[in-house]
Amino acid sequence: MFKKTLLITALVITATVSVKAQSKTPVYLDDSKSIQSRVEDALSRMNLQEKINMIHAQSKFSSPGVPRLGIPDNWTDDGPHGIRPDVLWDQWVQAGQTNDSCMAFPALTCLAATWNKDMALLYGNAIGEEARYRNKNVLLAPGVNIYRSPLNGRNFEYMGEDPFLSSKIVVPYIKGVQQNGVAACVKHFALNNSEGNRHTVNVNVDDRTLYEIYLPAFKAAVQEGGAMAIMGSYNLYKGEHCCHNQYLLNDILRKEWGFEGVVISDWGGTHDTNQAIFNGLDMEFGTGTNGLSYSKTNAYDNYYMAMPYLKLIQSGKVGTKELDEKVRRILRLSFLTTMNKNRPLGSLGSEEHALAARKIADEGIVLLKNKGNILPINLKTTKRIAIIGENAIKWMTVGGGSSSLKARYEITPLEGLKKRIGNQAEIVYARGYVGDTTGNYNGVITGQHLGDERSPAELIKEAVEAARKADLVIFVGGLNKSDHQDAEGTDRLSLNLPYDQDKLITELAKANKNLVVVNVSGNAVAMPWINQVPAIVQGWFLGSESGNALAGVLTGDVNPSGKLTFTFPVKLSDNGAQALGEFPGSKTEVTYKEGIYVGYRWAEEHKIKPLFAFGHGLSYTTFQYGNVTVDSKSMTASGKVTLSVNVKNTGSREGEEVVQLYISDLKSSVPRPVKELKGFEKISLKPGEQKVVSFTVDSTALSFFDAAKHQWVAEPGEFAALIGAASDDIRTKTVFSLK
Repeated sequence: MFKKTLLITALVITATVSVKAQSKTPVYLDDSKSIQSRVEDALSRMNLQEKINMIHAQSKFSSPGVPRLGIPDNWTDDGPHGIRPDVLWDQWVQAGQTNDSCMAFPALTCLAATWNKDMALLYGNAIGEEARYRNKNVLLAPGVNIYRSPLNGRNFEYMGEDPFLSSKIVVPYIKGVQQNGVAACVKHFALNNSEGNRHTVNVNVDDRTLYEIYLPAFKAAVQEGGAMAIMGSYNLYKGEHCCHNQYLLNDILRKEWGFEGVVISDWGGTHDTNQAIFNGLDMEFGTGTNGLSYSKTNAYDNYYMAMPYLKLIQSGKVGTKELDEKVRRILRLSFLTTMNKNRPLGSLGSEEHALAARKIADEGIVLLKNKGNILPINLKTTKRIAIIGENAIKWMTVGGGSSSLKARYEITPLEGLKKRIGNQAEIVYARGYVGDTTGNYNGVITGQHLGDERSPAELIKEAVEAARKADLVIFVGGLNKSDHQDAEGTDRLSLNLPYDQDKLITELAKANKNLVVVNVSGNAVAMPWINQVPAIVQGWFLGSESGNALAGVLTGDVNPSGKLTFTFPVKLSDNGAQALGEFPGSKTEVTYKEGIYVGYRWAEEHKIKPLFAFGHGLSYTTFQYGNVTVDSKSMTASGKVTLSVNVKNTGSREGEEVVQLYISDLKSSVPRPVKELKGFEKISLKPGEQKVVSFTVDSTALSFFDAAKHQWVAEPGEFAALIGAASDDIRTKTVFSLK
């Protein structure tokens, strides 16, 4: 009896222990454990097939999780200006949902033109909230490729020609996105600076240029922004596609920069199983597609990192070390996003997001010229306004490639001006020209019907007659999202405006001297009529609040404070890449012969006067700069100096000014640019108010990349600190030395 009781007791204890063991939360599901320990635990529970599944797509925009372990799928979505509408599982056709209309934010060229890090954080948080609400845990944005030529069709998605400015804007954008439990996937790494031959061209660039111009924004994204993901680019570098490139992904991204996140291929950017295994790619998407329209159906099991990889492992030709590393990084992504129980719920198309979009647009619009203070519009004396141009009525949130959106709404410039001006003045509209009449891109239909059968001569005649009878003419033109304009997949064919707009503007200027030209574009354009036009506004692609923002600036409700992030050349040959015959290059090769002399660096080196300089932007008020002071005339390699300047609003209204710091190496052992941007601050001043703006400079601001030593070098000697309102508008300077 005693033995029987003892046996029963033992069985009960064993069962109890077993139940407790079974009810214990696995380490990978235990939020109190470190990410690393959770990753290792989850990895140990996965079988080979589950690991292979995780590293490649299962649909157009998703990759598998591990259903058996309760690890969700990863869902990506295109940015960078809004959350792209869903397409069908295995087709580019719209899914036809009614709940995926987003807020369209201004293009990143506009965000960068704010020169405001707070706006970048606001932008990132708002778009991150929209991605989270749609349950997308990887936002394929932002883009930070450098503006090398004004003909690159995708420049509108990027942040301009200067690596320092791009670096400072991208970091808060990333932090804003990722505080919503959504990974920012920074793209396109690297050297993707043209569209036409992007799948086939091998980029030849020296190491100094690579490190000084084309890599800094990516490095900042990783080391300062903490980006969870990087997207490889389509092009080749050193003969390898960048989505599986030993030098870029393993040597630089992971070893030099310490990147811990995932590397995602651009859609259709993977080309070789062995390179994909060993050269740093983690997640393969879009193989068998051009990333925009065509694709092979249900090809996922045949992706380079699917069955071909699995067979190599099963045959013993490769091991699983690399596979486990890829899965570790993807699991880390999951624990920071989809498995993060504390991430917020997000929101979509909210009033707060509309206000954010409007604020960013307000601050990004650039007043390029304002002769005779024709702007802001004086509604006391202006009683008839003629608005001319297709871009005054055309939706710009649709088209342009993968950044095309299904916006909840879009206020056109004509609508915005009518709403703002009301009955204070009569507004008449004339088309002026016919450009892109389509209202359908990839199944997103705007509902606009822009067809017009009249001849160009008839359209110009109507516009000129309207201009003659008006007190003020506002021409809203520029580029659009059609092929060979501001659009992914193609480059521009000319610096000139399309659809014979230059002729139309010239005729309008003859008809009425009070002419304002609003250039809607993400690129510089030629302006052969500039001397006949008193006021010019760079209007960008401004998103849902486009018309309201433009109306606010034109009427003076908003004082413009945007500054250019790239140089407007007078003619195409004033650009380095074009002057040297290296844009876009051949189908298979392009050499960046201009080296570090990109944008204003090229113009200043060759003493070329631009149409509008990098950093240029006017205001409805005026600012006076005092003399710059420096707290020490010398510094050591490990030291710092602080430069200070007093800035005063000497005008009659409140305004914002971007104070820009440039550094010039007065004597160097290597060729260096005349000067380089190394600091900026945006300040707001009331009339008569003044503030002291300070910049602290260390040796990194004085350094160049020594390719032979493969390190950054700051040579002892004298440096000039130049402070001003634009790269060609330096107001004060001083000299200090590095000992």
